Amino acid sequence: MDTAIRAQVPRTARPIRTHLSVDAVRSAIGIAVFVAIWELGAHSAQIFGAPFPWIGRLPAPEAVLATWADLVVHKAYWIDLYLSFLRVASGFLVAVVIGVPFGLLLALNRWAYQIIFPTFEVIRPIPPIAWVPASILFWPTQDLSIGFVIFLGAFFTIVLNVLGGTRNIDRRYFEAARSMGASRFNIFRRIVIPSVLPSILVGAVVGMGISWEVVIAGELISGGGSAAGAGGGIGFFIWNAYVTAGQAAEAKIVVGMISIGIMGYASSELIRWVGRRATPWLRLR
Repeated sequence: MDTAIRAQVPRTARPIRTHLSVDAVRSAIGIAVFVAIWELGAHSAQIFGAPFPWIGRLPAPEAVLATWADLVVHKAYWIDLYLSFLRVASGFLVAVVIGVPFGLLLALNRWAYQIIFPTFEVIRPIPPIAWVPASILFWPTQDLSIGFVIFLGAFFTIVLNVLGGTRNIDRRYFEAARSMGASRFNIFRRIVIPSVLPSILVGAVVGMGISWEVVIAGELISGGGSAAGAGGGIGFFIWNAYVTAGQAAEAKIVVGMISIGIMGYASSELIRWVGRRATPWLRLR
């Protein structure tokens, strides 16, 4: 009996590895198609006699790679990436620490919801970039101003996901727990938190993406750090490449954009990885 069970283990593991390999191949095909379209568009003027709309103005992938290769050997590029990551991480973590309890408060307390939520809904549609001038006035340092804008980018999304996830919990769970004499704390710990955790993780992933989206707007506050433009973050790196309009300026802009995309993808994947381990019951569905 035990031998038969052990013999079946590799069979159950094999489809999982196959599934992962198929996903990797499909992802590689998608990237290859994207790069091929980019390459074709960048050289469309030479091939077809006229550039494609918008994409025809992009620098070719080989030009971007050459510029990227020149940048990665300079310390300033890595400093900009590090500063942007530090700012995004700090603003995002503050948004999670404040947003999750705030969303739970709105969901579980009728008085708090009726008093606070209307004001929350009025402020929520204001885009983070519109807060840039106000953040300069509100906060005494550049880093605090940047962190505040990034915080706003993630905060509202996290709160709404927590609020929606908590309100979607089946009320029969609460009734069953009360009928068995569970205290409010036990209900909160054993029903509310496990039920709302997937919504918290979804809000965190979306909030992380928004944080990286608004980092450019936030880092425009910084002024660029040094006279060479280094030290202002990857957002200011993009802006500095645009305003200087020097050699390979367009390629530098694309390098900055791809760098933000990679950092944002890695950050979101880290949250998903944590989420898969924090919610093991979801993998059984």
